[in-house]
Amino acid sequence: MTSPSDRRLLMQLAREAIAAHVASRPMPAPERAGVLARPGGVFVSIHNRDELRGCIGHIENDEPLGRVVVRCAIAACSSDPRFPGVTVAELPELDIELSLLGPLEPIAGARDVEIGRHGLVVENGWNRGLLLPQVATEWGWDAETFLAQTCHKAGLARDAWKKGARLWRFEAEVFGESEV
Repeated sequence: MTSPSDRRLLMQLAREAIAAHVASRPMPAPERAGVLARPGGVFVSIHNRDELRGCIGHIENDEPLGRVVVRCAIAACSSDPRFPGVTVAELPELDIELSLLGPLEPIAGARDVEIGRHGLVVENGWNRGLLLPQVATEWGWDAETFLAQTCHKAGLARDAWKKGARLWRFEAEVFGESEV
């Protein structure tokens, strides 16, 4: 579990990265100490008035969180193909949420998924999709629907999880700006 002060630091870093990118200012390089030096995967989700405006992440725990948070925050505000880039005018309205990812654990199927606790990764060939734990809760999905939707996100048939696609679950520490 990340301490409240570390959560604030990570959230501040994400907001500063977004603001600097949108305003075309250089982003100061974060120090590489403490939580910022800890290897980790993260997803940065940006909302404007409860509407998603971008969500980009890095799954692997192979780079320092300080670097990954900055990169994913900038990508979420500018490179999510579902949305136009965030504008300077939107900055005061944005709510940022971070999902710090735990390790991936291979699973066999729906019985290995606890809604509200686990996120999912489905992979088959070059196709891979990920849905965060909070998505199933927000949509009221059961485990089979969650797996089917993760397959769909990966560009696979919704039943690919039953037909040889590789499955993983993970836990995430999820927090937003209002919680830090």
